[in-house]
Amino acid sequence: MKSEKTKIIAALKAGMDRKTAFKYIKLGKLPSEITPEHRWRTRFDPFEGVWGQVKELLDGNPGLEAKTIFEFLQREKPGDYQDGQLRTLQRRLRHWRATEGPAKEVFFPQVHRPGELSASDFTHMGKLDITIRRETFDHLVYHYTLSYSNWETATICFSESFESLSAGYQNAVWELGGVAKKHRTDRMSSAVNKDCNPEKFTRRYSSLLRHYGVTPERTNAARANENGDVEQRHYRLKKAIGQALMLRGSRDFNTRQEYEKFLGKVLDQLNRGRDKLLAEELAVLRPLPARRLEDCKKLEVRVGPSSTIHVQHNTYSVHSRLIGERVLVKVYVDYLEVWYAQRKVEHIPRLKGDGKSCIDYRHIIAWLVRKPGAFENYRYKSEMFPSSYFRMAYDYLKRHNPLRANKEYVTVLHMAAQEGHDRIESAIRHLLSRDAAISVTSIRELLAKNSQIAPVTDVAIDDVALGVYDELLDVHGEVVVHG
Repeated sequence: MKSEKTKIIAALKAGMDRKTAFKYIKLGKLPSEITPEHRWRTRFDPFEGVWGQVKELLDGNPGLEAKTIFEFLQREKPGDYQDGQLRTLQRRLRHWRATEGPAKEVFFPQVHRPGELSASDFTHMGKLDITIRRETFDHLVYHYTLSYSNWETATICFSESFESLSAGYQNAVWELGGVAKKHRTDRMSSAVNKDCNPEKFTRRYSSLLRHYGVTPERTNAARANENGDVEQRHYRLKKAIGQALMLRGSRDFNTRQEYEKFLGKVLDQLNRGRDKLLAEELAVLRPLPARRLEDCKKLEVRVGPSSTIHVQHNTYSVHSRLIGERVLVKVYVDYLEVWYAQRKVEHIPRLKGDGKSCIDYRHIIAWLVRKPGAFENYRYKSEMFPSSYFRMAYDYLKRHNPLRANKEYVTVLHMAAQEGHDRIESAIRHLLSRDAAISVTSIRELLAKNSQIAPVTDVAIDDVALGVYDELLDVHGEVVVHG
């Protein structure tokens, strides 16, 4: 109206009939101010007659869902309610909860101060489908974050054990270069005792944080939101890793170290935008102690007559000379150390899960070769095949010389312990590739002629006679198609 000469022109440019325009000008109101507010129902409410009954149900159980009530009404009044009417009941219940229902829990945003609080938790990474050499890499990460700056780091682990917690926490603070005043976890069993215990935190966890001068905190039961900082970082970290995997084009890694390096790059990228806030935290973080604590659990066990020890529901072999002796076992996240007389005698990969075994044939072969008959029904027989070639050698012996197969095979294992695993495996591979007889004698003869055993990396490719390609061409240089 202000930019045009007449009101009619203004109305036409606005796409409005001139009579309608003059009506709004006369009233001095916008169309939205004239339209009456819609407060009446346009359809019959099918739940009007039973709403009193529904309210009685809700008064007794405010948490009842609309679907549960709807199914109850369908049972009470068969044929009166169709599935398509569920949405109507859901809308009415939502209105009731907002106007008459019980008050909802309120979450109060907290003010975070630099260097005041850190938080951590374990999270499963299975949904990311990470594989190592095409095999599923089932793992967790211990996830640590600073509440003020959101700086974060993660350590790969395989259980929510105290060893994983200790290693993850110490890796984080030593990478950070300082510690926050307080550290919060949920009610994980590796850190927090059950309510019936007079001590809130486990002694090992209390000792760990006391070593770093940190005050422990825990969330209340069933209150994951109280550890919301790290819970939210779980989601965002996994999302960032998922996006990085898409850019990488593959979720498979050659080694665990390669995956750890990839994970470190993702964390560095996430932390890059927090440098300013992190600088404020670093200025007030408490200093680290002079050294780390050992990330292990110490157990004293006795070596059994089968030359094995039982550690946390799994079985491991040690050298037979230790039978009957008590040894100290240090249980780390990924491996065990066996100590005797203040000297480390074994370093063994730690098994995942329960009821498994790790038996090294070299620990017992000196006695097994004296008792070859025990091999047939040996409880840990499956552990006596260091590689698939040894298994194929045993199968060959069972087929061709079943009466002496066990004795021959344990003698081959004894040779592997003396001559070296790789040499015996190469000899077996050489004999299998030539369909030659496998026996203790044939292996010894082959070892005597060491030069005849080709390394597994040697690949022989016959020369190709390039002249055969000329046969595809006729005298005029045209392609001849046979067949």
